[in-house]
Amino acid sequence: MTSSDLRPVLDESDALRLLTGGEFELEGRLVDASNTTLRGFLTLDGVTARCVYKPVRGERPLWDFPDGTLAGREVSAYLVSHATGWDLVPPTVLRDGPFGPGACQLWIDEPQEAEPLVGFVPEQSLPPRWFRVAAARDDDGAAYLLAHADDPRLARLAVLDAVINNADRKGGHVLPGPDDRIYGVDHGVCFHVEDKLRTVLWGWSGRSLPPDAVEMLRELSGALAGPLGASLADHLTRAEVAATVRRVSRLLAGESFPDPPEDWPAMPWPPI
Repeated sequence: MTSSDLRPVLDESDALRLLTGGEFELEGRLVDASNTTLRGFLTLDGVTARCVYKPVRGERPLWDFPDGTLAGREVSAYLVSHATGWDLVPPTVLRDGPFGPGACQLWIDEPQEAEPLVGFVPEQSLPPRWFRVAAARDDDGAAYLLAHADDPRLARLAVLDAVINNADRKGGHVLPGPDDRIYGVDHGVCFHVEDKLRTVLWGWSGRSLPPDAVEMLRELSGALAGPLGASLADHLTRAEVAATVRRVSRLLAGESFPDPPEDWPAMPWPPI
């Protein structure tokens, strides 16, 4: 296959059709993932694209999330992202695959020239328009900062994470994509009924939400009372959907980014 075969230009509906009905060819396993995560190709009507496939049977049991539910949470994160109009999560479906049902997501190729937006930087070298999030030291004791860019694309992702209650927004889960876009991936531990927001994107904590985010949340509130809420109910419990509605209402009431929790670790480990 040529490079162009693996990166076709697909609109949302074509991508979903490929993800849902494409024929699988597995390529290998992403060994750093905590749950079974496989990369492969999907082919339909002469179009081939890479995907990430996470079978339910490969999910590692967690103490605070019900077994066998992570794939549905991945799909739910995509559904909410799509409803925002921001499309921060790559197209994702629940489908049968070589190892049974699982989440299947379009693979994002990162541009080689893309600059990182989240990471560790030397303490005295914080880039302009970056937020300091936490202090750190390397194995030799040198001082570093965990930081991220003051970038409106990241701000939108921070709002989405607050809505879906993302308990694992690592820096490595923020991917630059084509056309100067960014994507968030790995949403298996979202939508818990208890507040579990854990993220590296705390730079806007307590600040006012931008007007476009407030408008989005108003529209999302209506969607959750209608078709979006019905779609989420296919993958989440009624209590989890109701908790999502409450989080949107809370964000609208304060019109500000959330503050780090006091009774729950504020950042994932490892953070990147």
